[in-house]
Amino acid sequence: MRIVLGVTGGIAAYKAALLLRLLTEARNEVHVIPTEAALNFVGKATWEALSGNPVHTSTFAAVEDVNHVAQGQHADLVVIAPTTADTLAKIAAGLAPDLLTNTVLATTAPVVLVPAMHTEMWQNPATVANVETLRSRGVIVMEPASGRLTGQDSGPGRLPEPEDIVAFLNAEVVDLSSGTRMGPLTGRKVLISAGGTREPLDPVRFLGNSSSGKQGVALAAAARRAGAEVTLLAAHMDVAPPAGVKVIPTPTAADLQAAVTKQAPSHDVLIMAAAVADYRPESVAEAKMKKGPGENSLTLTLVENPDILAEAVAKRNAKRRPSQRKKPRPRLIAGFAAETGDKEHSVLEYGQAKLEKKQCDLLFVNDVSGGAGFGRDDNAVTILALDQDTPVAEVAGSKDDVAETMIRTIADRL
Repeated sequence: MRIVLGVTGGIAAYKAALLLRLLTEARNEVHVIPTEAALNFVGKATWEALSGNPVHTSTFAAVEDVNHVAQGQHADLVVIAPTTADTLAKIAAGLAPDLLTNTVLATTAPVVLVPAMHTEMWQNPATVANVETLRSRGVIVMEPASGRLTGQDSGPGRLPEPEDIVAFLNAEVVDLSSGTRMGPLTGRKVLISAGGTREPLDPVRFLGNSSSGKQGVALAAAARRAGAEVTLLAAHMDVAPPAGVKVIPTPTAADLQAAVTKQAPSHDVLIMAAAVADYRPESVAEAKMKKGPGENSLTLTLVENPDILAEAVAKRNAKRRPSQRKKPRPRLIAGFAAETGDKEHSVLEYGQAKLEKKQCDLLFVNDVSGGAGFGRDDNAVTILALDQDTPVAEVAGSKDDVAETMIRTIADRL
């Protein structure tokens, strides 16, 4: 496994040398990226000798390899130990002034921060808020140890011992020997649909919708970070699928129905995030339809598309038997409801009605009045559960933040 070990400028940097030794003894390829401040505590020669790899700190180093991006792209795991309050704040803000923070921005691998700082800095409201922000994005922040700090001070903020960091990584993040990711969905298979289906009228025209696929892709990435094996059923999307995810193209509702029917029984979780067209043309012209002289209108006959979500729930439930100890798969099915309210009912009331109709386990309801949600980078979702009268959670923020909450909710229910 390829690990990036970041080291920042704190006195605890000397402990990172032993952590590096433990990681390499587990037969991992480790690339150390210290900050300039860290080199004041442990020199470059030490890191190169222990890792067997060249060490750089600047984004302008090894530019022929596009090193400031390549390190993150090629990493299977990024660990920063120690993580100072300064570096923690930079990562939370998305800043990238050096090679280490560039690597964090460029990676899709799990990122583990191991803070080390004085107690007052660790408990400062700014640091507390930064840790909350990072955890909401899926960054793993290990709790610091409590004990002797620099000088005469003592309290929480001490860097955990290298053996404890390795034990944490093995238990919570990834098996360092095999490279198997650990997390709340480790060992689970998750099937996610994303994007908007397009129903062809002829070879060049189609009926579609405004879905960009961003929320579905964010869900796939969050599930992958949680340790799941993820398959993405991709309708039309404006964004690329995340790394490490199997992709099956499903451009039309019929394609998506066929893929769900085939794939769902072998997965633990089905999340229907795709915006599926309600209707499709009754017939598709083999050639481009031409506009004749004097024609200023077009009549289309539409037929209703299948309710893929309700169909998946019905098939799953039909296999249940009271005497079965093991639930049929998917064990959990979640759907989406993009709703608008009116004079008679609120968005939440329409969402509750859809949940009762679909009978899925969870329903993610978002208000799309005025185009909110579609194509944007932020979202606001209310999570409803079939077995609960009140909402499970309400979450608003970036689609990545929303996806993390959704995946945690699913993991908790499994």
